[in-house]
Amino acid sequence: MTIIAPQPVETTTQSPLGEVVPATRHAFAPSPLNRRRWQNFKANRRGYWSFWIFLVLFTVSLFANFIANDKPLLVKYDGRLYWPVIFNYSETTFGGDFETTADYRDPYLQKQIAEKGGAIVWPLIRYSYDTHNLDLPTPAPSKPTWMLTEEQCKEVVKKKGLNSCRDLEYNWLGTDDQSRDVVARLIYGFRISVLFGLTLTILSSIIGIAAGGVQGYFGGWIDLGFQRFIEIWSGLPVLYLLIIMASFIEPNFWWLLGLMLLFSWMGLVDVVRAEFLRARNFDYVRAARALGVADRVIILRHVLPNATVATITFLPFILNGSITTLTSLDFLGFGLPPGTGVNRKSRL
Repeated sequence: MTIIAPQPVETTTQSPLGEVVPATRHAFAPSPLNRRRWQNFKANRRGYWSFWIFLVLFTVSLFANFIANDKPLLVKYDGRLYWPVIFNYSETTFGGDFETTADYRDPYLQKQIAEKGGAIVWPLIRYSYDTHNLDLPTPAPSKPTWMLTEEQCKEVVKKKGLNSCRDLEYNWLGTDDQSRDVVARLIYGFRISVLFGLTLTILSSIIGIAAGGVQGYFGGWIDLGFQRFIEIWSGLPVLYLLIIMASFIEPNFWWLLGLMLLFSWMGLVDVVRAEFLRARNFDYVRAARALGVADRVIILRHVLPNATVATITFLPFILNGSITTLTSLDFLGFGLPPGTGVNRKSRL
């Protein structure tokens, strides 16, 4: 099999002296239109920097398990290396007495590791989203550790055999009413919310664009039938359905995603439908039909690219709405907790 590498695209440009100079553009290089769009986006300073701030925060949150966790990143014990943040080990692996999963915050287990000349490398934040700090200097909800005085920390410092309040494991933004670290819950909660919103936005866009494109391109009875169906379907009470379903089905990521997907795609249909209704009467579409081009090819290669501007503009609103809806449902007790695979009972 012969693999053909992409060849540069030869173009010509005119120099200031009027000479025609050949210019080379790679096949995968962005087109002049896309470059102009990117420059226009960069000109919007608030939008441009907001995009990068969001991208950095989201990328960091993807590694939440390595940033905030009650399991060490690395344990050296008896000359061997262990990776608790990735693999589960029993307590007997480190000289304990039980076959249960090792609790690395247990002073007894830490002592067993130290006696074998071992070492523990902890994440930046030594708490996961569901870790309860049982050694708080003040009653929960507790203030950030760096705001506490030595007098407030004295009892815990003495109990742990430390020198001062600075030697405690920090709760950078304090704890909630159940002694759980706020920063860790923010990181995990941000990750699950954005992943949920992005997944729902992508799936909703696929369904909404397909439904709106079919309506707008073919029109007639197909358009009329779809519109009546959407009117009936949009009249269903989404919140009541969620509450009713949550009463006998335990909410999880995919269950809630599927239920919200049943209704979230309708917001994009009208926008795509209007673009297809406008574009189907253009001369290039009529010419393609006259040449016998299949409707599927016309929709995907000619009409849809011209309808993407209004569609892409609408996508951030779907993302924002899905995250807001998820947050509202979680506040009411019918959404997702800030952690993947966590059931609703863990918050009670």
